[in-house]
Amino acid sequence: MSNLKLKEAALIYLDRSGGLQTFIEDCKHYNDSKQSYAVYRFNISINPSDIVELDAVLGNHILHEPLKAAQLFQSVCFVAVKTLSLIEQLQTETQINIVLKLTHLPLLPSYGLDLCEFPFDYLSQRFYMVQGIIIAMTTVTKYTQGARFLCSDETCPLSEGFQYIRVHVPGATESTTVRNDFLCSLCTSPLREDRKFRVLGDKQIAEIITAKSLTAFQGCPNNQPIRFQSLTVFLRDELSNKIKIGSEYIVVGIPTCVKNSSQTTICIEANSINLYSPKVPSGITDNFRYLLALTSGSCWKFTAVLANIFASQIIPPRTYNVLKLCLLMSLVQTNDRNKEAGDYLDILIVTSDTLLVDRLLNFSVCLVPRGIRHPASSDIFPTLCRDKYGTGVPCIQACSALLAKDSICYIGDLLSHKKEKLELLQSVLESRSITVYIPGKKYGDGVDQQVTFSVQSSFWSFIDVDSSSKRHIHRNSTLIGQVDFSLIPPNLMDAFGLLVYCNESSPGHPILPSVQHSLKKAIDPKKVLYEASQKFTEQDYEKLIAFARNLPVEISVEAEKMIHGYYLASRRIRTDSIHGSKLSASALKSLVSLSEAHARLSLRTKVLKEDVLIAVLLFETSLTLKYGAAVFCLPPNAVFPFELSSEEDLEQRDVYLTQCQQQLQDFIAAYGPGSPIATSEE
Repeated sequence: MSNLKLKEAALIYLDRSGGLQTFIEDCKHYNDSKQSYAVYRFNISINPSDIVELDAVLGNHILHEPLKAAQLFQSVCFVAVKTLSLIEQLQTETQINIVLKLTHLPLLPSYGLDLCEFPFDYLSQRFYMVQGIIIAMTTVTKYTQGARFLCSDETCPLSEGFQYIRVHVPGATESTTVRNDFLCSLCTSPLREDRKFRVLGDKQIAEIITAKSLTAFQGCPNNQPIRFQSLTVFLRDELSNKIKIGSEYIVVGIPTCVKNSSQTTICIEANSINLYSPKVPSGITDNFRYLLALTSGSCWKFTAVLANIFASQIIPPRTYNVLKLCLLMSLVQTNDRNKEAGDYLDILIVTSDTLLVDRLLNFSVCLVPRGIRHPASSDIFPTLCRDKYGTGVPCIQACSALLAKDSICYIGDLLSHKKEKLELLQSVLESRSITVYIPGKKYGDGVDQQVTFSVQSSFWSFIDVDSSSKRHIHRNSTLIGQVDFSLIPPNLMDAFGLLVYCNESSPGHPILPSVQHSLKKAIDPKKVLYEASQKFTEQDYEKLIAFARNLPVEISVEAEKMIHGYYLASRRIRTDSIHGSKLSASALKSLVSLSEAHARLSLRTKVLKEDVLIAVLLFETSLTLKYGAAVFCLPPNAVFPFELSSEEDLEQRDVYLTQCQQQLQDFIAAYGPGSPIATSEE
């Protein structure tokens, strides 16, 4: 009697939710084919909130006993098919395979499966919700969705018809659904499969891991030992090919235990999978809000102060301000919006002070959620191996570049990587994609495949100019344009959007404050040395970057004209008849990205010509470092010409930058579009 009430409630829900109409349309598709199937598969969408409101008992069955609930809907659907004559070929109830697709799970702790907590509940056979990042996935293969068996004894009544139908259930392996040791329940004769009625579906295996685990790749100090373990996810049929390596998803499914010879693996059979959308911060901290109001009269002061006091836990203020400004701009260019290739801001640093620069980069990487400090022992880009279930299916493992999705991948010393890795890095920086080739001979099917992944991360690296075996810079020279990059392929340097020069003897690095900072930190590591570290903490910068990186920006007309004018003028003066132009086509994208980054860091939604000026100064300094000075000549410390120790210094810097802006406009007027030189060339 209770089952009858549950079936009645299921029918009412199907009618009210529109599921019955969808079921009838699916039946019509099967009926029109005039082909006899062993299994008729139907997806039924279930909204737990609606069904619990309709009938709490039925809702409880679906959430906590989904296999029994599927049998209830199977019975209801079979009666509907027979009553309404929807499928003429259907003979038995077992031929109907009902898959209940949940729209969501209740947001209660008992329905969440935390990948950091052990042990997992894999015995209850009920729905759980798990959230994690895809770190590996196989190619799509086939599995047996359903099969028809017949009694091998021809005199047995069950040697024909559709009495023995086996369908896949969550957690079942291929051998559970199809094998040769089944017996007839009537005469105990062996059952044989009618292979022409076997129904195949798509299957893909993935591994996910909690986002918390990425803290192990950030180089951040953590005194609390934490154990992380990946979880295997089985994606079947319409869920196949719906995932991307490196993306974070919310998976609703049934945990189960899969045994493969002597190995036992906890996995989850996915019922639904949805891309995780992180919450966008609503604002910045009060201290930064006050600073923004205080510097609102200038387009340059706010970012100057941000860079000046940034990372004061690592290096003293007024040290490496150009590098710190570039790092902040690169950080705010990382987000999960739909990006074009030019939105990324890659940085290559030339330095002899590798220890301090490495500490600064490690500190900065920790300010974004998915920042990765690439381990030297692993690969930067995806690798290929066989899956661990012994099926021989190729499995693609995500590495640092894909795990740092919408974030930063810091790869350390560029010259520590082999030549072939550098060539691959150059290709990725230029195309923002990586292709994994799967040889068919090695992985069974004989057909070569290739899978292409979008690389959605910015890259940071440095060149150690003091390496004894790779010395390629005049150490005693502080002049920009005196650097020899003979060991670095020119195309690889061009692929990085920005080149930054940091040296112990450079104007942007006073040695004495750094020495004092290091000594004080060695004596008392926990002591706060600067007032700025108390007012603007690491958490304040995290919130600022999280807010700024999600700001939508658009380029004003005058800013766009200035970018194109400078690009064409600079391209013209850096062109010779033998080698052509020294400016690559990606230079324009880099200028746009730098301009947008400065606008975001200034917390503006429109790119102004003042933002373009900072972008041009940084980019021109980078060009001068590679090729030497040109007509638009700048000093090495053009962006920060003075030490910022007072408000007067900020005012003086504004006056200087205003002069630079006029100089840039004169340069564009002289060599840009419409100039006498351009007209004569045309």
